[in-house]
This record gives sequence, C-alpha cells and structure tokens, in this order.
Amino acid sequence: MSLDVSPALLEQAERGEVDEREFVDCVRTSLPYAWDMISSLAAQLKVDGGDFADNQVPPPDEHARGQLLRALASDAIRGALQRHFGVRLAFQNCHRVAVFPLDPAVDGRYATFTSVRAQLLNQSPELRDC
Repeated sequence: MSLDVSPALLEQAERGEVDEREFVDCVRTSLPYAWDMISSLAAQLKVDGGDFADNQVPPPDEHARGQLLRALASDAIRGALQRHFGVRLAFQNCHRVAVFPLDPAVDGRYATFTSVRAQLLNQSPELRDC
C-alpha cells in the first residue's frame, strides 16, 4: 500500500469528497522521503528563483526510491503536491525530480526538461536498473 490512510480519512472518502489538506497530510506522513525532497526543492526554488530546482542525487535505498515513484506516478498525489506547493513537478529516471514555478515564462524550459531528448541525455549505465 502506498499511503497509510487513517480510518477517518477513509470514511471521508467513502462518504464523498475528501478535504485535500487532509489528503496532503496523509501523503506527507506516508511518503516522508518524497515529501521532504519536493518540499526542499520548492523552498529552494522560492529562495533562489530561476527556472527550476532539481535533485540529482539518487535515493539512499529502494524504500525511498519507491516513495518517489509512488508520489510522482499517481495523478492524484502529484496533482495535490503541485497545488500544495504551487509548482509544476517533472520527473526523470528514478530520482531526478524538478520543480518549476507556475509561470508561463518558464514553459520552454519545462518543455525542454521533459522532452524525449532530455530523457535520453539523462541516461547512464548506473541508472538502467532504477
């Protein structure tokens, strides 16, 4: 299971709409490695400015890698994180996460980062297994 859902949050989902703040808190507590990475990148982007902030350090273990994959592969989780932090997320390989500001001025840089070319150039023999 990717999220540790409390009985109260599950009840809320069974009744209908879920409070997104509670969902985001569930993500924060269930996927702490992914949360910390995205949170720190969003803070770095806010402080440093620029077109984007990214991580290029592989996760310390498979558990952490799994958290990133779950967070970024789920449309619901990814969308909630983007809305919470006010950024656009991009993902390459098993660990390269980037946050982009919600600014049309960086749309070109986002398109370059998420392009097929960038994906191919970000490959290496060490990353084939991730």
